[in-house]
Amino acid sequence: MSQIKLKNVRLSFPSLFHKASFQGNETKYEATFLLNKKTHAETIAEIQSAIAEKVKTDLKGAKLGSDKICLKDGDEIDYDGYAGHFSIKGANGKRPLVIGKDKSPVTEDDNVFYAGCYVNAIIELWAQDNGFGKRINCNLLAVQFSGDGEPFGDGGTSVGVDDFDIVDDDF
Repeated sequence: MSQIKLKNVRLSFPSLFHKASFQGNETKYEATFLLNKKTHAETIAEIQSAIAEKVKTDLKGAKLGSDKICLKDGDEIDYDGYAGHFSIKGANGKRPLVIGKDKSPVTEDDNVFYAGCYVNAIIELWAQDNGFGKRINCNLLAVQFSGDGEPFGDGGTSVGVDDFDIVDDDF
């Protein structure tokens, strides 16, 4: 398996403290990481090279569609903040290591991680070749908070305190 360290990438769709759910079923711990096409060019090339090697050696050169590879072109994804980036989604049945800037453990109650913050992460690429098909997947091993960023989808609300009246005790 190929471990790769991602540095100062944006976090999207984090499920770091609880397993995500899909159609009412609990799945895995997961997160998507956004790598800027310009500033993370070396890391993107490293991931692409590792994917090519996995396909060559573990999948015997199989032709895989883009839907079968964990690295996606963000310009083809209609989500806030994805344009100009590559995205890679990592998942794991076991909870990943989740730490702060100072390497101390972080809990959900600390409210440190959110979609749009910057993180360092360690991921591991692996080849799947079974009854479900051939693909290149990504294990999520560890995530470290590295800095604040503009939250994704944080449009706020247009409702405020002034939209309410004072309530009398006499209903």
